[in-house]
Amino acid sequence: MSTRVRGILGVMSLRRKLVLSIVLLFILVTIATGVMTVLVTQQTLSDQLDRRVTQTVNRATDDGVRGPGRGEGRAAPGPGIGGDFLYLDMRGGLPDRFVAFTTDNKRIDDSTASIATINALLAANLSDRPSTVNLGDQLGSYRLIRTDRSGGTVISGLPMKPVEDTLNGIVVVTATGAALGILVLAGGAAWLIRASLRPLERVASIAGRVSRTPLASGAVQIPERVAARDTDTRTEVGQVGAALNELLDHVDSSLRARHRSETQLRQFVADASHELRTPLASIRGYAELSRRETDPVPEGISHALTRIDSESERMAHLVEDLLLLARLDAGRELAHEPVDLTMLVIDAVSDAHAAGPEHTWQLDLPEEAVETVGDSARLTQVVVNLLANARTHTPAGTTVVARVRAEGGHAVLTVTDDGPGIPEELLPRIFTRFARGDEARARVAANGTPTPSTGLGLSIVDAVVAAHRGSVDVQSRSGRTVFTVRLPLA
Repeated sequence: MSTRVRGILGVMSLRRKLVLSIVLLFILVTIATGVMTVLVTQQTLSDQLDRRVTQTVNRATDDGVRGPGRGEGRAAPGPGIGGDFLYLDMRGGLPDRFVAFTTDNKRIDDSTASIATINALLAANLSDRPSTVNLGDQLGSYRLIRTDRSGGTVISGLPMKPVEDTLNGIVVVTATGAALGILVLAGGAAWLIRASLRPLERVASIAGRVSRTPLASGAVQIPERVAARDTDTRTEVGQVGAALNELLDHVDSSLRARHRSETQLRQFVADASHELRTPLASIRGYAELSRRETDPVPEGISHALTRIDSESERMAHLVEDLLLLARLDAGRELAHEPVDLTMLVIDAVSDAHAAGPEHTWQLDLPEEAVETVGDSARLTQVVVNLLANARTHTPAGTTVVARVRAEGGHAVLTVTDDGPGIPEELLPRIFTRFARGDEARARVAANGTPTPSTGLGLSIVDAVVAAHRGSVDVQSRSGRTVFTVRLPLA
C-alpha cells in the first residue's frame, strides 16, 4: 500500500472506511462471480455448439448436400440443417458448392461468394475437430470442421454469433445487476453502519466535552457521564462507555482530592504568612532598637545586628509575596477601576531610575494614554517587578526600555533589556514559584555584590496578570530579553 493511500485512509472516518471496505469487497466478489459465470457459460455454449457443428456436418453429408459434380445433380440442403450454416464442397481443388449465411441471416452461395472468404476457409488450418475462424464483418466468426472424403473436401460449420450474443447479454445483465447491487449495498451499508456507530458517536461526544473542561486548578467537577443505554458491557461500544464512566469517576474523585489538598496548602501558606508578619516586625524592631543604643557595642555584635535586620527585611518581603500569591490563588477579588497604564509606567520607571542609576532607562509611550481596567496597586506591582527583574539580573550599563501601546483590543506593556539573556533551560519555568537563574543573569546589589533572589517576583507578575484576564510571556536571547504583558483595554 502506497504512502498516499495510507494517508487518505488515515484521515477517513471509521464510517467511511467501513462503507468503502464493504463496497470494494462486494465489487471484487461480483467481478469474480461474473467472470466465472461468463467463462462457464462460454465453455458450455461452446461445447453445445461443437456438438451441433458435428451433427450438422453429418446430416448435411448424409442428406446429399454434395452432388455428383459441379452444377450437376445437386440436391438442396436437407431438412434439419437450418438456415444459419456454412457449407463448402471442394472437388479437385476447386469449389464445387458454397453456401453461407451472413450475420443478418442473408444467404450467399457460390454464385455470389467472395473469393476472399473461400480463400480464408482454404487457408485456415482446419481439421476434424471444431475450430473458430473469423470470416470478416459480413459473415463473422464460424465454428468449422474440415472433412476429407474421396474425391474432395467438405468444410462446414455454424456461426458463433448466437453464442456471442448470449454471452454479451449475460455480461450486460450481470453488469447492470452488479451496478444496482452496489448502489443498494452502499446505501444500506451506510445506513446500517451509521445506526450501529451512533452510540459510539454519543460516547465520543461525551469524551470531547470532557476534554474541553478546564482541569488545571480550582474546584472542578465532571458532571458528564455516558448514558446507561451506551454502557451495556455485552457490546463493544458499551464496554467503551462503561470504561469511560469508570475513568471519569476516578478523575472526578482525584480532582476533588487535589482541590482539598490545594485548599489546605493555600490556607496554610496564607495563615503562616499572616502569623509570621508580627514576629518578623518585632525582630526588625528589636534589631533597629539595639543598633540605636548609645553604649559601646562590640563590632561583631553590631555586624550581627545589621545582618539580622537585613535578613528579617528580606524575610518580610518573602512573607508578603507568599501572602499575596495565596490570596490570588484563593480567588480574592481585585479592584475593578480604570487604570492609566501610561502614567503607571512613567512613575515605575522614575522609581527604577532612582533605585538603579547605573542602568540606562528609556520610555517608549504613545501620544494618547492607554487605559485598562483592574487593580492599580497590583498592576503597579507587575511593572515594578518587571523593572526590578531587569535591574537586578543585568550588569551595570544595561539599557532597559519600557514600552506601552494599544494593539488589537489589548493594552500591551513590554520591558526590554540588552543584558546577557535568560538561560534557555530556565525559560519554560521562568514564571513558576522560586524559579532562579544561574550566573548568566545573577541578581546583583547596587554595590555590585550578588544578592539572593526569592524567585517569586515573576510568579507574582503571572498571577496578577492572569487575575486581570491577561497574559504574559518572555522571549530571550543573548543581548535581548523581552517581557510582554497583554491586558484588556478599558
